[in-house]
Amino acid sequence: MAITGIKGFNDILPGEVEKWQYIEATARRVFELYGLSEIRIPILEKTELFCRSIGDATDIVEKEMYSFVDKGENKVTMRPEGTASVMRAYVEHKMHALDPVARLYYMGPMFRYERPQKGRYRQFHQIGAEITGVAAPSVDAQVLTMLTHFFNELGLTEPSLQINSLGCPCCRPLYRDALKKFLLDRIDSLCEDCKRRYESNPLRALDCKSAGCQEATQGAPSMLDYLCGECSAHFDQTRKYLELADTPYAINKRMVRGLDYYTRTTFEMVTTLLGAQSAVAAGGRYDGLIAEIGGPQIPGIGFAMGVERVALLLAEKEFSRRPDLFIAAMGEEAHAEAFRLMSALQRGGAAVEIDYEGKSLKSQMRRADKFNSRFTLIIGGDELSRGTAPLKNMDGGTQSEVPLDAESIRAGMNGK
Repeated sequence: MAITGIKGFNDILPGEVEKWQYIEATARRVFELYGLSEIRIPILEKTELFCRSIGDATDIVEKEMYSFVDKGENKVTMRPEGTASVMRAYVEHKMHALDPVARLYYMGPMFRYERPQKGRYRQFHQIGAEITGVAAPSVDAQVLTMLTHFFNELGLTEPSLQINSLGCPCCRPLYRDALKKFLLDRIDSLCEDCKRRYESNPLRALDCKSAGCQEATQGAPSMLDYLCGECSAHFDQTRKYLELADTPYAINKRMVRGLDYYTRTTFEMVTTLLGAQSAVAAGGRYDGLIAEIGGPQIPGIGFAMGVERVALLLAEKEFSRRPDLFIAAMGEEAHAEAFRLMSALQRGGAAVEIDYEGKSLKSQMRRADKFNSRFTLIIGGDELSRGTAPLKNMDGGTQSEVPLDAESIRAGMNGK
């Protein structure tokens, strides 16, 4: 019996992987324009890191983490998200001692045991960014502007930015109590998860996808009405700087985040193109997280995006690579010359394909069409005798005779 992959753990095959490479390359290019540097974090972390940072009462910690005890009797977890790991590295390596301001981005696989669905799998991939050491609302606006810039660079008119504020430890408890009082009269309409979270994490009822919870929370109080003076001013200033940057946004008063560490500014990039799973990127400010995991009291803000979901938004775009040249050869001597030329051209930076099996010219040209090569070069006995061969531009239909050396062929492909 054939061995298949594990459910929710997907292969990314040629033809699709080029799209992922384009997304990753665009992220690197845009993020580095804003002064960010890449950090690479391990897949395996101590379970305690996620319990302390994400929150014991969150769905991730309660139900979704891939956790186990290793051979050294250590409780370890395959990372379910990237922010906690990046902040652990920031604290462990005392990056704050050199400069509390760090601008970091990461990309790679994350792991959560949840029901696989479109664009959401048990092994999924995220690209994220984190900025520490600055509490100013202008940084919030810059992070949001960078994220919007990234999607614009991908050529996507959707998703769009939505923002909210979750307040701080001073004002959120008042809102939490008001929300609990509101939900108590409607608790029978809530789903089982939201009933269970009523005491520990009642805010999650606001973004629950259950029809009963959505109906029950209509008219629920808004966190924006409970913000303290400092949080209200921070939110107003963030909006001001977004407008200065010409970054479009909408306020979503129902937006909450599933992780306990978020404070003040929270945001999502949302789309109508992926069904119920509308958010393709999300994040917020986490001013207490670094201290929570043993570091100094340093603020931070960041986000993560789901690469699978971004790739779905790019479904109509073509990303497959096409070689610069296909060399068709007839006969053993011509094949040897084709191999020599291919090797020289590849060393010079050209993508070249040949036939390795001595197939007919007709068959080789069909393969050139399959590769969608930009140029073809045909070599046979006559071409070897005169030292030149026809180079055909497959897009323009033009043809020229070029000497059989790498520099001449390269010049011919460049129109010289």
